[in-house]
Amino acid sequence: MTKPPKHIVVEIENAPDKPRRFVFVLLDQFTLLCFAAAVESLRIANRMAGKELYSWALAGEGGDTVSCSAGASFHLDLDLEELNRDDTIMICGGIDVQHATTKRVLSWLRREARKGLVIGGLCTAAYTLAKAGLLDGKRATIHWENQDSFTEEFTEVELTKSVFIVDKNRITTAGGTASIDLMLKIIADDHGEELANAVADQLIYSSIRTDQDTQRLSVPTRIGVRHPKLSQVIQMMEQNLEDPISPSILASDVGMSTRQLERLFRRYLNRSPKRYYMELRLQKARNLLMQTDMSVINVALACGFTSPSHFSKCYRAHYDTTPYRERGSHAARLSV
Repeated sequence: MTKPPKHIVVEIENAPDKPRRFVFVLLDQFTLLCFAAAVESLRIANRMAGKELYSWALAGEGGDTVSCSAGASFHLDLDLEELNRDDTIMICGGIDVQHATTKRVLSWLRREARKGLVIGGLCTAAYTLAKAGLLDGKRATIHWENQDSFTEEFTEVELTKSVFIVDKNRITTAGGTASIDLMLKIIADDHGEELANAVADQLIYSSIRTDQDTQRLSVPTRIGVRHPKLSQVIQMMEQNLEDPISPSILASDVGMSTRQLERLFRRYLNRSPKRYYMELRLQKARNLLMQTDMSVINVALACGFTSPSHFSKCYRAHYDTTPYRERGSHAARLSV
C-alpha cells in the first residue's frame, strides 16, 4: 500500500483486527463508474489511514471474467459461493439488468441474505435485490431512467429519488458518482468523519451528498429555462403521467390563463403544453416497454392512454415504430 505523507495520515482509534471485506458481484454489462467509484473510495480510505481498513473481492456467475458496459473485461476472484457472515455484498448493475439477473444470481442472493449479510445494489442492481424479494417493505432507490418500470413491477418497495438509501441491512444507490457518497457515509460510520472528509479531498469531491439529496437536476437546470411558473407546470406534469391534467387546470393552478401558458411553452420550449406533456408520457411508455414485461395495454393505461389504438398511433408518430414492435425487439432481453 502506498502511504501518504505522515502529516496527512488520519489516526484511526480502535481499528479492527481484520479489514471489512466487500464482495463486489459484477453483473454482465455492469456500469464501470459506479463500481470504480466505490472501490477507489475504499482504497483511498486505506491509504489515508495508513492501514488496511477495507478489503474487496470481485465475484460473479461462473467466477471467470465479466464485461462492463464500456467493453472492458474483469477477472473475477470468486464464483457465486458461500460468503462469511461479516462480508458486505455489493451487486453492481448496469445495462439490461433484467437479463443479467439470472435465476442462479437470485438463488444465491436469497441464500446469503438468510445469514443476515449487509447487501447493496449499485446503479440498476436495486432491480436484482427487489427481484430476489430483499427490498420488500424497505425504502430504496434506483437510477432515474429505471424508476418508472421499477415502480410498476415492485409495488411493495418504497421507491425514492435519493442518490442512495441505507435501510437497515439493505443499501441501494442511483448509480454513477452516488457510489462515492454512499462509501463516504460508510467510511464515516465505520471510522469517523475526519477519514471520510480526507477521502473526499483526495477524490476532489467537494460536495458530499446525503440520502436527503435527489439524483436528478432541478427542472430549470434540465430544461435550461429559469421561469418559476413554467418549472411548476412541468413538475406537475411529471408527477401526473398516469392521470394527465388538462392545460386549463395546469394554467389555473399557477395563476395564469390557458393562452398565457401556451405562449410560455411556445416561447421557451417551442412546443405546446399538450405536445410537451405527450412527449413525457411517451418517454415513460418507452421505458416500460423496454424494461418490463407489462402488456402494451397496461403500459398504455400506466401512461394515461385509455385507448390502445390512440396510444399506438401517438407512439408511432413520435418514435416511428409501434409499441408492439418495440416490445417484440426487447422481449427476449427481459427473460430471467
